Amino acid sequence: MLVILNILQYNTFCIMRIKLPLILCAAYTGSAIVLQAAQPNFIVILVDDVGFSDFSCFGSEISTPNIDQLATQGIRFTQMYNGARSCPTRASLLTGLYPHQTGVGHMSTNTYFETGGEAYQGYLNNKCVTFAEVLRDHGYFTAFAGKWHLGGQTKAHTRGFTESISSSEGGVYFPENMGTKILINGVTVSRNDSRLPTNWYSTDLWTDFAIKYVNQAITLEKPFAIYLAHNAAHFPLQAPQEDINKWRGKFKKGWDALRIEKYKRQMEMNLFGKTFPLTPRNPKIPLWNSLSQEQQDKSDHIMAIYAAVIDRLDQSIGRLVNELKAKGVYDNTFIILLSDNGGNAEGGTLGTYTGTNPGDYASDIWIGHAWAELSNTPFYLYKHHTHEGGIATSCIISYPALIPEQLNGTISQQAIHILDVMPTMLELSGATYPKTYKGITITPYEGVSMLPLLSGNDLNRQKPIFWEHENNYALREGNWKLVKEKAETDWQLYNLDKDRTEMQDVSGCNPDIKSSMLQKLNEIKNRIGAKDLSFPSNNWMFPTNKY
Repeated sequence: MLVILNILQYNTFCIMRIKLPLILCAAYTGSAIVLQAAQPNFIVILVDDVGFSDFSCFGSEISTPNIDQLATQGIRFTQMYNGARSCPTRASLLTGLYPHQTGVGHMSTNTYFETGGEAYQGYLNNKCVTFAEVLRDHGYFTAFAGKWHLGGQTKAHTRGFTESISSSEGGVYFPENMGTKILINGVTVSRNDSRLPTNWYSTDLWTDFAIKYVNQAITLEKPFAIYLAHNAAHFPLQAPQEDINKWRGKFKKGWDALRIEKYKRQMEMNLFGKTFPLTPRNPKIPLWNSLSQEQQDKSDHIMAIYAAVIDRLDQSIGRLVNELKAKGVYDNTFIILLSDNGGNAEGGTLGTYTGTNPGDYASDIWIGHAWAELSNTPFYLYKHHTHEGGIATSCIISYPALIPEQLNGTISQQAIHILDVMPTMLELSGATYPKTYKGITITPYEGVSMLPLLSGNDLNRQKPIFWEHENNYALREGNWKLVKEKAETDWQLYNLDKDRTEMQDVSGCNPDIKSSMLQKLNEIKNRIGAKDLSFPSNNWMFPTNKY
């Protein structure tokens, strides 16, 4: 579409948004304004170890007003799925492939390469492309800020990102943290590098650079695709003291009472479209009232630090959204927010609490098993696992130029997966997924476009969704879910439309469905190279009996 308006004096402006994937923008060309279709911008925000219910718009006791505001201007998804762990999720999110197809079948090491083969080499292979590579070749300004965690053999700038600031792994919040490197465009820099602000905090740092990249793209008059991968809220949990102080004492009710309160809020907001029972508390977790006063105070402090990390994350998202609005590009920016796995139960039952001043750069804080139960309300199990507590993530998509106003603030119960991000970006941008890239045949993506959901229609998914992580398996087909973890003896079958919290195994009543799904699971497993290897056991997280 092209329209010429004769106006003598004009700088640059965007006309009011219209409900189309592409909005119209105008630029001054001397004596006329040229109106033409503008490609959408993309911001993919991935948070780390944040549980399903850690944002207040998903029921949390932690206030997240900026994230809540994003939800009121978009759609919440309660059945978005990740890859159960950091590296596999990041590989799938970037490529639209199962992690095994990218070479990241486990983590960013080659520990299992000898027995598992290329699917477990520990870094992105050359048979996949990232959305950054595809969109950069389509004229986009691409940038990365945050935690890469996809192997030292590949870095953001080698996989399609024009600009990048990254840490190789998590574990960095303050400049004094010495365990993780900071890289700018692939080059390791000093923590006091002149390009970095003084006394930075990583959540703010990644956001500062994301904002910088937005403005670079605007200056270059290019659409942008920015991947903002926060290390919050990964251990060791650390936060500015003023944020910790806001939350001290807020968790003295304990995990038992707070989990019930959270569940009630979720049901009151009709988060799941119907009422499902709350999974019983894992009996390996002690009753809050059985703890000493000293233990309760320490546990409250742990969660105050965790809440402060989430709070600061929320503040940073608010700053980014405000910048997009100030620069007039918010309406035409597709924003998706999600987590890489369920809440993290690592760190012992009561968590880890070390350091002279807990929460500062020298401390080591993990929320542990008991608080992870609260983090994943109302689901069963945690990070690593393929029950809902390990793979279900809260998700928000905002895109005012396309999402009808009547859908703003609504909640979708349709099942989507990180595999679907790549095809969605392709359809919205008009970019073509390559059959070959740099002379190498590329594996076709596995996901489907989420675009129908943004207009209130159903998703047309023809294939089931597969999971394998550390011999924990699952398959989702329609409303049916087949699951068996390494520590479990039998395959279980759940109808998630009737039983989202996986309370009633109906495999015995539906042997044909179980058999058919198990066959499909094994077909996908063999096709993508997933294998049963000698992974570390997480049996300590399991109840003696499920319930």
